Parts: sequence; C-alpha cells; structure tokens
Amino acid sequence: MSNNLMNRRLFLLRAGLIGCSAAASPLLTPMTFAAAPWDNRLVVIVLRGAMDGLDVVQPYGDPAYGALRNRASMPGMDAEGGPNDLDGFYALHPALAGLMPMWQAGQLAFTHAVSTPYRDKRSHFDGQDLLEAGTSPDTALSRDGWLNRMMQTVPGIEAETAYAIGRDDMLLTSGAAPVANWSPEATLSISPQAQRLFEMVMHGDPAMRDAMAEAVTLAALEGDAGMSDQTGGMMGGEMADSDPDPMRAMVNAMLQARKQGGHVKVAEFAAQKLRHDTRIAAFSINGWDTHAAQDTALPKALVQLGDTLLTLQAELGPVWAKTTVIAMTEFGRTARINGTRGTDHGTAGAMLLAGGAVRGGQVVADWPGLGEADLYNGRDLMPVRDVRDHAAWVMRGLFGLSQSALERDVFPGLSMAADPRLIL
Repeated sequence: MSNNLMNRRLFLLRAGLIGCSAAASPLLTPMTFAAAPWDNRLVVIVLRGAMDGLDVVQPYGDPAYGALRNRASMPGMDAEGGPNDLDGFYALHPALAGLMPMWQAGQLAFTHAVSTPYRDKRSHFDGQDLLEAGTSPDTALSRDGWLNRMMQTVPGIEAETAYAIGRDDMLLTSGAAPVANWSPEATLSISPQAQRLFEMVMHGDPAMRDAMAEAVTLAALEGDAGMSDQTGGMMGGEMADSDPDPMRAMVNAMLQARKQGGHVKVAEFAAQKLRHDTRIAAFSINGWDTHAAQDTALPKALVQLGDTLLTLQAELGPVWAKTTVIAMTEFGRTARINGTRGTDHGTAGAMLLAGGAVRGGQVVADWPGLGEADLYNGRDLMPVRDVRDHAAWVMRGLFGLSQSALERDVFPGLSMAADPRLIL
C-alpha cells in the first residue's frame, strides 16, 4: 500500500468519515421496524455491494457455466466442500450448506436472472437508490421507498419502533407512513458526500473497507466502544488520535466484533420485535462487493447471511410459519471471473426468499443461458424479470394488496407479469 494512499485513509479516519461506501458495505445501514395490521411478517434484507447470484445459486446445468467460472478445479457436486445440488440444474454455494434443511423443508427459494431496471452505469449508490425507491431510471428518483409506500396503502399503520445503526433512514422505509428511527447516541455525521468520498478512496481495498464498516457498526451495536463526538465519530479509546497505529486498532476492533457475532445480534433483535407487534422489518448485510479473491470474500458474507436466516428461524419459533424474508441486492456481477479472481459489477443476479410462508424448494427463473450470444452486452447474465415484480407478488400473497395498488402506488409504472407463486 502506498504511503500516499495510507495518508489519505488516515486523514479520512481522523476527519470522522466512518464506514466504507455506506453503499457498498453497510452493517453501517439502518435497521427499521414498523407495526402493521396483519398477522404475516415480512423481512427485507438489502445485500449491499452486489451479490454474485451466479456463484450463490450456481447454474451448473448450463454447459457454458463451467468455462466461465473455471469450475473444473472445484470440488464435485455434493462433495465435501463442494456445492449442494438443488434440482439437477442449480446448486447452492457450499457456504450456505447450513440452509439445505430449510430448502428440503420447502422454506427456502430463489429467483434467478432478475434485476431492477438499472443498466450499464453500475454505481452502487445509484443501484441501491433505485432498488430501495422501487422506481426506474427514466423517472425522477422517489424520495420515499417502496416498503413505506406499501404501508401508505393500508389504513391503521402505526410505528412501533425503528433502528438506524450508523446513519439515517433506509430509503426503503422512508416516507409518509409512520416508521420511527433510532441511532446510537454518538453523532456520526456522515453526509452523502462523505460516503461517496470514502467509497472512492476505499473501493479498491475491500478488506480495509469492510473491516472499518464492521468495526464501527458492531462497536456501536455493542455499545461498549466509547463512541464519542470528540473523536469525530470514530471509536473512542481504541481509535483515538493518540493511538500510534489507528488502522491496526480498527482491524483489531473488527476482529473482536466478529467474534461477538454482530449480525446474529441484529437477527435476534429483529426476531424479538417480530414475535410481538412488529410486522415488517428491514436491515442490511455488507460484504458483497467481490472484485478480487471472491473465493475467499464471498463465503464470509454468505456465512453471515446463513447465520442471519437460521437465527431468525430459531428465534421466531411459531411465528416463522407466518414469515417471509426477502434478501435482494442492487445488481449482479459479471459472468466471467476477472484477473484478480473476482467479478466486476454486472446486471442480473439472484434474490433469496426464506420463511414458513414461502413456497420453497424451487428456483424460479426463465433461464436465459450463458452462451456468448445469450449474455447481456456480452458480459453479464441477461435479466429476464424485474426484481420488483417478485417483491410485489410477495406482498400481494402476504398482505392481500391489490395488483392495481402495487402497480400504481408501491412500484409506479410496474406491469406485473404472471404470478410466480412464491407464497403459500
């Protein structure tokens, strides 16, 4: 690492610009809850940074897949450390092997070759804004989110409690419907401009970026790191200016936070609320921006996702039968592995659904193929369905919302295709 780059990073640290791109890497993102007049529960998890759907749900039955992903050197199907066959065409990444009982119980499903209408520019910020706003790039960006607009269509909504860990509201839950917000007592003061500046500086170093995001966020979650305005929003004590090696202290704090299982604590807290009056929850998981060494970076994020789902299942108890979890990401990644054993920003990807209310044990996709002529712009998985369409059908199945309300109010301009039958 060059001295100039390190100096820039230390300057930003001392200036209090916390987290990496809050876009590409939040546990530095809000966690929100809202009560609703239904018995069913909906949990929306934003996987920030662009999850590689082709690696998570592997279309090994497509003859072009092995060559694109250099799968000849990988363990065989269902071998120790290898992917887990789902249906004879798709396989699940081995890091999610713990979810196979959920799949076999019919409580886990995937949709594949899906995306928002966002194309080609491949910016995390723009992609996530459109994902959370639920609009298309050819319209003015809505400043309220599709989950909040859904609540606006239903009388009797009242806020129970909401949590913003590290920054302000998720766009997903922002809007006129009453959703409260919470953040740590420390003032982090991260402006959108600061977030973008940090993304530019940290983007080429995912390990440093995600380490900082996780260290600061989980320290705030634990409440034992002495967050203080006097340190510009950084962790007091371990990250103070007097520390001779603030970067090492930050990484050490991250490692300790991981041992404490911050993502599990988030899931436990979500389940605690959902067991009672809360009906809708939304939060984020980071670590999906895998430009390099994807074979080691992606499993770490998948383990967090798997732990989160298993914790929700265990902690919700009987309420799990009434629950649907949607895990969605801003866009997919390139079909080919790049020169640093990673993947670059792409187009179509996959969405995960879990819960007792899900019609699981299926991968829903009109598979477009991975041949050269089948790829979008010769580089990406071709999108064949709008991810908003699947989210709309989930809400129709869970809450009985009319198709016209979903197309007009929740996802303006969306024309819903045939029902993919994702909900029991």
